[in-house]
Amino acid sequence: MGIVGNLTPQQRQSFDSQGFLVIESFASPAEIEAMRKRMDGMLQAFDPTTTASIFSTKNQVKLTSEYFYESAEKISFFFEEKAFDDNGNLKQPKELSINKVGHALHEIDPVFKEFSCSENVSSLLFSLGYKKPVIIQSMYIFKQPGIGGEVTPHQDNSFLYTEPKTCTGLWLALEDATVVNGCLWAIPESQKNGLVRRFIRGDDGVYFDRPSPSYDQKDFVPIEVKAGSLVVIHGDLIHQSFENQSSNSRHAYSLHAVDTDGCKWAEDNWIRRKVEPKPLYASGQT
Repeated sequence: MGIVGNLTPQQRQSFDSQGFLVIESFASPAEIEAMRKRMDGMLQAFDPTTTASIFSTKNQVKLTSEYFYESAEKISFFFEEKAFDDNGNLKQPKELSINKVGHALHEIDPVFKEFSCSENVSSLLFSLGYKKPVIIQSMYIFKQPGIGGEVTPHQDNSFLYTEPKTCTGLWLALEDATVVNGCLWAIPESQKNGLVRRFIRGDDGVYFDRPSPSYDQKDFVPIEVKAGSLVVIHGDLIHQSFENQSSNSRHAYSLHAVDTDGCKWAEDNWIRRKVEPKPLYASGQT
């Protein structure tokens, strides 16, 4: 069996045309189980009281910003909106309160690092034309049953900007993703219209440099996938997901890659890396 990440000419053509590509069975059942089991262990060990104060103090904006910035090089836990009451206590069990865990799983945790730096992932990026790719951030997204929040239309290049633009999103379904439990939706070919706006980190925090355009929901198509499928997302593709209205979770592991060959990392990105991430290599390279 060949390397799953080696794209065929037809797959590359489809990605270039549509702005996204679904690769079925990209991750094995064993890889999925390992990542889900590892995250379950992390969640069980996580003490929400260690960060609850961040979300309930008078310095909330400042402290949450610092927690967010520091997560670029840590494994940090982020809660669903309105997870806490006015006294800083969780309104429900922590297992049902976490929105995501990020943003350095791929660097710090051995289980997630093994998948993130796998031959399948590196081969995929080289198939897309990368010369010296690096994984710049990673997220484990829970999309909790009943409360998993909406992710509004956006482009990945807005958040992880390089000159020239090189961001690609890799969204791995760890559970089946459907229109009921909050699968991805995208506007096919929207990447051809270029980048709409940027998410910038300034002295007073992070902000978008311009308002979001209005989008016609009729233009979006659902990307329903089975567990183990990978959705490859062009950095300029407009995509979103809706609330999870089902009784089932929709776990996913998301990676974002950029190229470092002939590309400049924008200094006003929200991630200000102190150390250059280690690049991935093609098969046979060291």
